[in-house]
Amino acid sequence: VQLVESGGGLVQPGESLRLSCAVSGFTFSTARMRWYRQAPGKEREWVAYISMEGITTNYADSVKGRFTISRDNAKNTVYLQMNNLKSEDTAVYYCNAGGTTISPGNYWGQGTQVTVSS
Repeated sequence: VQLVESGGGLVQPGESLRLSCAVSGFTFSTARMRWYRQAPGKEREWVAYISMEGITTNYADSVKGRFTISRDNAKNTVYLQMNNLKSEDTAVYYCNAGGTTISPGNYWGQGTQVTVSS
């Protein structure tokens, strides 16, 4: 099983980024997917969730209305569109695969750095 995140970078406040997580090694369409992030000196926190079919999504309050999670089961890829980025969004972003509706799975990517700074 392999999860590979991409799309991170350095942006200014108010700008946008789209993260991608390409998944291989299992049947992507049967996996619930999540994005997490970890800022320096802080614990890893959940950011967004998407169901297997992509019908149900949930977001942390801190990103609601600014971030959008989506998936393309034909491409085995999950995305995180991040708009109106703030300095407090600076973190390493990780995708997570599997799990249940209330808990994450066992598969993690290596992370991609997002830095929001003027």
